[in-house]
Amino acid sequence: MKITILGSSGQIGAYLTEYLRNKGHVVHEFDVVNGEHQDMRTIPNPELHRVIKDTDFVFFLAFDVGGSRYLKKYQHTFQFIDNNARLMANAFGLLKKYNKRFIFASSQMSNMSYSPYGVLKNVGELYTKSLNGLIVKFWNVYGIEKDHEKSHVITDFIRKGLETGVIDMLTDGQEEREFLYAEDCCEALETIMENYDDFTPEDNLHITSFHSTKVINIASMICGQFNLMGKYDVKVQPSGEKDSVQLDKRNKPDTYLMKWWTPKTTIEQGIAKVFEAMRQEMEDSNG
Repeated sequence: MKITILGSSGQIGAYLTEYLRNKGHVVHEFDVVNGEHQDMRTIPNPELHRVIKDTDFVFFLAFDVGGSRYLKKYQHTFQFIDNNARLMANAFGLLKKYNKRFIFASSQMSNMSYSPYGVLKNVGELYTKSLNGLIVKFWNVYGIEKDHEKSHVITDFIRKGLETGVIDMLTDGQEEREFLYAEDCCEALETIMENYDDFTPEDNLHITSFHSTKVINIASMICGQFNLMGKYDVKVQPSGEKDSVQLDKRNKPDTYLMKWWTPKTTIEQGIAKVFEAMRQEMEDSNG
């Protein structure tokens, strides 16, 4: 099958590209990091037009987004709102024109009306429903990330430990999150694609681990990985702040998708995999 991944260089997109190619699919990568010709904010975009026309299935993962640090800094800015509004209008218009089957990547934050990010994801859901596509809601997917400014909590904590020896936190860490390893997320997305006709736009397809963990405990697990190495003296440093991105609002995930798919990787196993990959990469880059 010919598959296009919009946002192919992002955290999930990079994993999904490799995953689907290993399954024998022809995957077309589309991401602004590949050049201006793949900037979805450019309207019209001849390359986006050509790619969507000549594909069997589209994963719409592209979005201007990052972890809590990034959202706290940018989500209320004009540029953040304009970037996401333009790329959605562009892509959804072409998905409509060519009547393509697609999955839109939303977020469990889409019902949080105080968050511009959540509101924009909700707009994407409305577009998707109008085109009879499918909506998935991600809950804190983690894996290797290249863009440090946009990095999410687990990769951010590991990087800080490696670079400074101090995991300085944005909050007191008492907020809870559900974390899902990226490879499990890829399997979920593939499962939905392969069973596309079994679902409707109204189905609650929540892609998560279905297990919550306090952020302070995530920091402690990562610190434990450093201790196992025996060569790093890493400390966890919580702040006195409370969560200002989600305001510690907690949604309850819908388990409907578990009739087709269940996650395999525990949070401890996933952290160990990401830690080892990042540690090795840093050692290699330092010679």
